[in-house]
Parts: sequence; structure tokens; C-alpha cells
Amino acid sequence: MSALDVLDELPFEGAAIVLGPEGVRERRGDTRRERPWRSVTKTLTGYTAAIALEAGTVDLDDPAGPEGSTLRHLLCHASGYYYGSDSTLQPPGRRRHYSNYGIDRAAEHIGRRAGRDFADLVQEGVLDPLGMTGVRWTGSASVGGFSPLEDLALFALELLRPTLLGPEAFAAATTEQIPGLKGVMPGFGSQDPNPFGLGFEVRGTKSPHWTGRGNDPATFGHFGMLGTALWVDPAADVALVLGTDHEFCDDHRRVLPLLADAVLAEHARRR
Repeated sequence: MSALDVLDELPFEGAAIVLGPEGVRERRGDTRRERPWRSVTKTLTGYTAAIALEAGTVDLDDPAGPEGSTLRHLLCHASGYYYGSDSTLQPPGRRRHYSNYGIDRAAEHIGRRAGRDFADLVQEGVLDPLGMTGVRWTGSASVGGFSPLEDLALFALELLRPTLLGPEAFAAATTEQIPGLKGVMPGFGSQDPNPFGLGFEVRGTKSPHWTGRGNDPATFGHFGMLGTALWVDPAADVALVLGTDHEFCDDHRRVLPLLADAVLAEHARRR
């Protein structure tokens, strides 16, 4: 029995790829079909932001967004912006308010500082070096990515063994920024704390959650509301990319943690 057999518990189509640092370990389903990334796009945006940070194009303390907000606040959902709105619920740094609008404003800031369209920075900084030729970018830095799982798997490999970022910038992207903030995790309710890096969600101690009980708190990634997901567990040294032909629902909430634990049981690095 394969860890990915857990996909059979979904009442709709699903495909997945398991990766270790050496490459693909297991795949199942149609991994060449284009999938909407939706919020998984934020991980690509966060990685591009970290490249700009390392290059000195931007600083995380650059003023950006509403009054008192910085680029860091925008990228880790702490600016006060809420979801798709340009209105604020609280001053920056008080609470984790998940915000597509904030991520899009962060990308605009980075593009202005670079004197380039942000999509070009994504293409030249990440997609071209990693050979992610199947990615289609529709313009939204928060939800606009599409690709087959095979391309998302190339990004997961980069996240397991970074080649485009040094350790400091990589850690900034994939570990908690502004620690200890409470907030609502879309689809999973109020979380205390609700850690995010730069575009990446960080698992921490969140419960309930879409990763498994066995995932290390340092696990990072994202899920998208049209059924695509990516997680990387640095302690287990394994990653998973997933695509389903269904809007995120209770079946995902039930099966994805089971799938994660099955993958970890079979593929985690033995300590």
C-alpha cells in the first residue's frame, strides 16, 4: 500500500507528488494537468520577495500599506488589511488578518522598488532558474498562479534544498514573522498563535489544520481554496504537492491530515 492511496478517501479527483531532497519519491494521478494554485501563489510571491530582500532591492521595514505598516506586515498578514479589502480592521502588528489585498500591495511595492513588473521578477528570479515552464501567472500575486503539479514539485524541491536564496533570506520567508499574533486561518477558524512567514503559512501548533498531527511545527507551505496544496516539513526532509478537482471543503479538512501523516510514516527522514 502506498501513502498516496489515502487519496481514495476523497469523493472527487485528486493527484499528488511526494518529494525528498533527491527528487520525486512517489506520484499518483494526473500530475500534468493544469491546476489553479489560488493562495499557494503566495509562496511564490514570498520567495520572490525574499530574493529581492537578499539583493538589497527592498527592506522588510520599508513603509508599505496603511499608515504604520511595513513590507513585512503586508507579507505576513499583519498590516491590518482584511482579505480583499483596502480597509483596515486594526493597526499594524496587532493581529494576523489574512489578506489577499495586502499580498498584492506588497508585490506592487517590490515591483516599484525594482523598477520592474513583479511578474517579470517572478519569471526571472524563480520560474526560469527552476525550469518551471508550465506556470501561468495571471497578474495577481496573491492568487494568480496556475500550473501542473510537476511544476509545483520543482518549487518544492527548491524549498527542500534552496539554491536561489541564502540561509538568512530563506529563513525570513519560511519562519514566523512578528511572533505570537492571533488570527483566523481561513477554513480552520481562530488560531492562537497563527504564524506566517513571508507569504508562507507556518504550521506551528495550529489545530485544526490541513497538515498532519505528525508534521513538525516548522512545516511551511500553503493551501488554495480550489484544492491545491504544498507543504514542506524540514524536520522530516519531505514535501508534498497536491491537486484536487474541487473547491476546498470538509473532505479536504478530513483527508489532507490523514494523507500528510501517511506520507510522513512512509517517507520521513529517520532520526
